[in-house]
Amino acid sequence: MPPSLQSLIIPTLLLLILTASAVSCSSLPPEDGIRVVSAEKRVDLTGSIVKVYLTLKVENAPGASDASRVLLAFTPTEVKQLAILKATRAEGKHKKKTYVPLSVEASDLDTTTPNGAHLYSILLGAPLKPGEATTLEVLYVLTHSLEPFPAEISQSESQLVYFRDSAVLLSPYHVLEQVTYIKTPSNRIESFTRVDPTSRAGTEVKYGTYKDQAPNSYLPILVHYENNRPFAVVEELVRKVEISHWGNVQITEHYKLKHGGARHKGVFSRLEYQSRPSISGASSFKNLLARLPPRVHSVYYRDEIGNISTSHLRTGSQKSELEIEPRYPLFGGWHCTFTIGYGLPLQDFLFESDDGRRYINLTFGCPLLDTVVDDLTIKVVLPEGSKNPQPVVPFVTEKHLETSYSYLDVVGRTTVVLKKKNVVGEHNVPFQVYYEFNPIFMLAEPLMLISAALLFFVACIAYLHMDLSIGKSS
Repeated sequence: MPPSLQSLIIPTLLLLILTASAVSCSSLPPEDGIRVVSAEKRVDLTGSIVKVYLTLKVENAPGASDASRVLLAFTPTEVKQLAILKATRAEGKHKKKTYVPLSVEASDLDTTTPNGAHLYSILLGAPLKPGEATTLEVLYVLTHSLEPFPAEISQSESQLVYFRDSAVLLSPYHVLEQVTYIKTPSNRIESFTRVDPTSRAGTEVKYGTYKDQAPNSYLPILVHYENNRPFAVVEELVRKVEISHWGNVQITEHYKLKHGGARHKGVFSRLEYQSRPSISGASSFKNLLARLPPRVHSVYYRDEIGNISTSHLRTGSQKSELEIEPRYPLFGGWHCTFTIGYGLPLQDFLFESDDGRRYINLTFGCPLLDTVVDDLTIKVVLPEGSKNPQPVVPFVTEKHLETSYSYLDVVGRTTVVLKKKNVVGEHNVPFQVYYEFNPIFMLAEPLMLISAALLFFVACIAYLHMDLSIGKSS
């Protein structure tokens, strides 16, 4: 008697389930005793840059070995958009609680993950003993992850964008309990995916609480909402820092800026823009704020045409703020280029290390607030005669040396060039450039000027005492 269809289907389904379980087990990391007791994910969509805050309570199984790392999983799309990833470990309780920074690096574990997910390792410092639990605070920033829809809007329309994510935490571990909060900049949410239990209160959408999520679980969601915040994208920024041991640090910044939101369609009406500023061009922006160091001086702001007078500088003992306005408001897809320059007192940034070397302490990143820099280049021009430069940057950058020439230079100035892509505000942290310098080189330019002046006067005296007339023959 031939077997029935049901008797063939059931063993096949069991085989598929066992195969999937085997794949899931093979994808588990060596610290397979780790499990996520609770996970809280908060997604901040109030700006053009997506910020995600994770609070993970992880536990090591009683019978497992010591765990030295905890893994985080990201989709291939998120890895391309990932600008920065930071983690801290909570120690102590209540008022005595402190947060210890932890190192995060791309995982070198040879494991297979569904859908090509990439793993990052959070190095715990002190290993997690069997039966112990700890709390991790994670922050990661995603750029270019908001998709305008519609892709083109007129001057009078608001900007709507898509955000894609998962309702549950993508993790290689078993997650016992998890909740996700998504915060938008306004109450206008056109639509959002519902994965029960799902609720909305004002500008916030809540997914969860979800319990007993298997490793590598993923529930795709889509949020379509209004976002008229400035989508300021610096396509290229070149910062040139010139150090003079005569007491000044001169900084020049060249910007190529664009509006990265929905492209503008139709014609631009200046009359409508000025008569109805809250409605017409709601997604455009006409000013940016640059946060500069204190005691800044000799500030200028110009483009290819010349100086731009629409800027305001506010200085203080702790910080200086430069509010700039381009020559025209920027709508989606529009570009502009400009240059900002300023001077700083050398004594605020130049120091001497214990080994006798000098080092300049500067700030990495872009001074413009709430912007993304696709391609950043920082050139630190050291004084002529500097040797053995060594940059110290708290994250990975491209580094190389070149030679620059300025007034009265003979052999040129050593220039340290640092390059990094996908830079956000969290990259605005101090970095140092160490170098060796002999003070005798400070006399080179004055001696050249004195020698030139002496040669000029000697030439004048020689000329006055020379008789160049042609005498009569006797």
